[in-house]
Amino acid sequence: MSSAIELLWTEKYRPRGLKDIVNQREIVERLMKFVHEKNMPHLLFAGPPGTGKTTAAHALAHDLYGEEYHQYMLELNASDERGIDTIREKVKEFARSRTSPDIAFKIILLDEADNMTADAQQALRRLMELYSANTRFILAANYPSKIIDPIQSRCAFFRFTPLSKEDVVARLKYIADNEKVEYDEDALETIYEISEGDMRKAINMLQTAASLGRVTTDSVYKVVGLARPKDIKEMLEQALKGDFSGARELLRKVMIEYGLSGEDVVKQIHRELFSADLKLPEDLRVMIADYLGEIHYRIVEGSDDDIQLSAFLAWLAVMGRRVGAQS
Repeated sequence: MSSAIELLWTEKYRPRGLKDIVNQREIVERLMKFVHEKNMPHLLFAGPPGTGKTTAAHALAHDLYGEEYHQYMLELNASDERGIDTIREKVKEFARSRTSPDIAFKIILLDEADNMTADAQQALRRLMELYSANTRFILAANYPSKIIDPIQSRCAFFRFTPLSKEDVVARLKYIADNEKVEYDEDALETIYEISEGDMRKAINMLQTAASLGRVTTDSVYKVVGLARPKDIKEMLEQALKGDFSGARELLRKVMIEYGLSGEDVVKQIHRELFSADLKLPEDLRVMIADYLGEIHYRIVEGSDDDIQLSAFLAWLAVMGRRVGAQS
């Protein structure tokens, strides 16, 4: 038995310093200049989840203050602690505490800052002005447009982009090799495609799939609760050939075998619709995308999943026959 609880791989392999971050190179170079100068403005990190915003903030603090950087950094999740009072009290208390002997300021990291209320953001703007002599704020946001202009104008802006396939797959290989996990090369590529450049999500998928043994494409789809793309593709092709009953059988198999909701199936159909593997005339692809949006809306509004998806397959079968008759 293990003598200690094993760390999540996302934490175990989180880069400690800026030099350990293998992507976002331009951002890392700019942050390294702040470390060299031992000074920095307020920062706004913006970009999709899992692209390294929080990691970069911790790495910057680590390089500024050393291993004990947590003494000089306060991290708040603004989506959990949204109220104006929480922002005022915690930030004020920390801003008044002592600074590092080598660095003249402390750091306050506000994660998911775009979820703060307008009142909390106005209070934050005032606090940024009051404590600018000894405190620097790092705001991490998925949607920077939700941050009020007066705060944006006080921050240096850093745009984090989704990670490249090469970067994600290379990192997954490094972790898998380190953990002595057997894997198929195409399984790691599948993880990248499902995660859409979100490194945190990709590493979590790898760890979960590894718990089943060798990491294969099938095991990846199993742990994330998605159908294999070839199953969705086959279902669409059956419907487009006019075989409504065969397509509906495949739909039922997908929903029961993988435990998918109607919304999950719609999202997978949408992804497969724009795949190069599905050969369709462009005008038909456009019509299918348009009608799929309508089906998605009905399901989200509470319509029965099975009835709506069956209606979608029936419509596909009719469209497929018309296209076949014209060709």
